[in-house]
Parts: sequence; C-alpha cells; structure tokens
Amino acid sequence: MVKAVAKSRAGTVPRTKTVAYDVAEQLRTPEEMAAYLDAWLEEAPDDVGGITRALGDIARAKGMSQVARDAGLSRESLYKALSEDGNPSFATVLKVAKALGVKFHAQPA
Repeated sequence: MVKAVAKSRAGTVPRTKTVAYDVAEQLRTPEEMAAYLDAWLEEAPDDVGGITRALGDIARAKGMSQVARDAGLSRESLYKALSEDGNPSFATVLKVAKALGVKFHAQPA
C-alpha cells in the first residue's frame, strides 16, 4: 500500500481534504428509501423539519423533476416545501409520499 503524504512546511500538519456527505447518493433502492424515512419516523417522530428533509433527500435520490411531475407540483414548489425552512401541507406530504412510492402506516403508540 502506497500512501501519498503532502510535504509540510516548517513542521506543520498537512491538511485533510473533506467532501460534503449527501445521503441522497446512498439511497439507491426503494427499500433503502423506505428504511431511511422509517428511521426518521421512528427515531424523531416530533421532528417535522427532519422528516420533511428526509422526504427531500429521497426526492433528490429519485430525481426532483420526476417526483414533482408525479406529485403534480412544480419543481420549485417541491424544493421549497421540502427545504429546511419548508412547511408543506399534509396534502403535499401525501402527494410526495405517493410520488416517492412510500406509504405511511399507523400503529398504536
């Protein structure tokens, strides 16, 4: 194994390059997408913003333009609804869930 090490000046530590992590790149199958949303619903059921962002992550993984068409929304309104500051109506959430191919299930608390 060969390691590339940057030369340091005057004993300074070489800088590590980081890359932003995007969960949407990891959501490849419908099962992974459903499990991701289910984890949010299970672990943070009161975090409306987090659940909305999870729907947004899944929508980005599937392709926002296609999800918007399938949900009967404009791409811009979908981005806005699923953004960090978004506050989608329940009707919008249901349309997006259907377009994503995920279902919500109720169970006794």
